[in-house]
Amino acid sequence: MNTIFETIKSVAFEIDNAIKTSDLGYSDSENSSGEDQLKLDVQSDIIIEKAFASVAVVKNLVSEEKEGVLELNEAGKYTICYDPLDGSSLVDVNLSVGSIFGIYEGELQGSNLVASAYVVYGPRVELVIAEQNKKPMLYRAIGGEFKEIGSITLGKKGKLNAPGGTQQNWAPHHKKFVDALFMDGYRLRYSGGMVPDLHQILLKGGGIFSYPATSDKPNGKLRQLFEVIPFAFIYEQAGGHAINDEGIRLMDLLPKHPHDTSPCFFGTDYEIIALKAMYRMKF
Repeated sequence: MNTIFETIKSVAFEIDNAIKTSDLGYSDSENSSGEDQLKLDVQSDIIIEKAFASVAVVKNLVSEEKEGVLELNEAGKYTICYDPLDGSSLVDVNLSVGSIFGIYEGELQGSNLVASAYVVYGPRVELVIAEQNKKPMLYRAIGGEFKEIGSITLGKKGKLNAPGGTQQNWAPHHKKFVDALFMDGYRLRYSGGMVPDLHQILLKGGGIFSYPATSDKPNGKLRQLFEVIPFAFIYEQAGGHAINDEGIRLMDLLPKHPHDTSPCFFGTDYEIIALKAMYRMKF
């Protein structure tokens, strides 16, 4: 596992350099969801694929930018599902973006996730790694290497509210929930990037990030294997919660296709209890 983490650290520096120096325009290709790919998306994907090709313990790679599974090492043990550059459309306005990695052993489902990690490319480059039965660890790039900063623990109640999706497509009960949070004094913190928004809630000790089912995306927008499940693992290891709109743990999801999506809610005790009450979920 350490070899995988060291590889993630190396690709983080390469991708950060690409963000700072490469062409920000669109490529001539689309990703698996039919979305136009930025050249940075493609470049970041290539950087990760090349780096893991020589890591013997990695059996397969599954990228958010491609269809299917790429077999690397038949004798490998792990499959890595990754989003090479989450929020890439924010780069041209100089907002933070990130990379997400889910490390699975066996079938691609939440119960088989053994570790996850993400990188934030912002004013500083930061890395969070989570393993089973351990608090997530924060690392910061200092002097060309990642230095351990400390563990991350969520509190019982936060102050931040990051509501995703277009408001006109929200269900009435979701709008009521978001409005209630603001009436309770919560502050809006939503950049349009999953990585920086969830990172902020983690480092500030609590709050809620929501991307609900909407009228235009009834199954949610965020992808289970690359985004939802890896962050669910991190939030639970930090003492928080991660559920869908039926109250099911995101870690219990059973994706039928590598690019399946899900409504998702990540937060601390108070916000998730309030969400369940507003959505009339079972406790």
